Amino acid sequence: MQPTLSDLETLARAAGGILRAGYQREHEINYKGVIDLVTEIDHQSEAYLLGEINARFPESHIVAEESGVIEGNRNSIWYIDPLDGTVNYAHNIPFFCVSIAFASAGATRLAAVYEPMRDEMFTAERGKGAFLNGHPLHPSAATELQRSLLVTGFPYDAWNTPQDNFANFARLGKRSQGVRRLGSAALDTCYVAAGRFDGYWELSLKPWDVAAAGLIAEEAGARVTNIDGLPDYISTPQSIIAAAPGIHAELMAALHQP
Repeated sequence: MQPTLSDLETLARAAGGILRAGYQREHEINYKGVIDLVTEIDHQSEAYLLGEINARFPESHIVAEESGVIEGNRNSIWYIDPLDGTVNYAHNIPFFCVSIAFASAGATRLAAVYEPMRDEMFTAERGKGAFLNGHPLHPSAATELQRSLLVTGFPYDAWNTPQDNFANFARLGKRSQGVRRLGSAALDTCYVAAGRFDGYWELSLKPWDVAAAGLIAEEAGARVTNIDGLPDYISTPQSIIAAAPGIHAELMAALHQP
């Protein structure tokens, strides 16, 4: 049995309730890297999601941020981020979400991204459009990079990688209306779908960061590719550009300037 979009919404909303209940409390903080942290709430949210998926959709193949890959039927793949924006969460900044995607036959089919503090549920089903709390989503009508508001992110090893993104940040900060850095790849991408941002890019990601939000942006009508303009933004090495169709090509060209 395969899930429905309603199933993903139910899971995301319940996991979001875990995040909301734990918000602004003292947390157990551990580090997966020098600045890459995780809290007990990440683990609680993921444990709930894994338990429900395994009980309701046994033998699923699951790719989860904290647990890694749980082998199963690769025709039923779940991408789970139990708390996207953990650094924000740990610092009591209310910009974080739960992200869930389901893929089959080699393509993402269902997506739900839930932001519990504003009660915003972003959803999409391939071929059926994207929605925010039941209302259709559409990207902005931007056609000029200079008049576009952008958003991006940086890798957790920015001091130790050529893909640190700082040169792009500086260049596009001068060639656009501005560049924001908000700390949640899933919400950044969903905000492009909603027309709140005109474009988003990032050079170093994981599948659970953008599997759901990428489908939401695609179904809203944004153009979503990797940094080279190819449609696969899930496979390693990962990168993404999600933008209003009118600026995607110009944004990609700017990112390829030396």
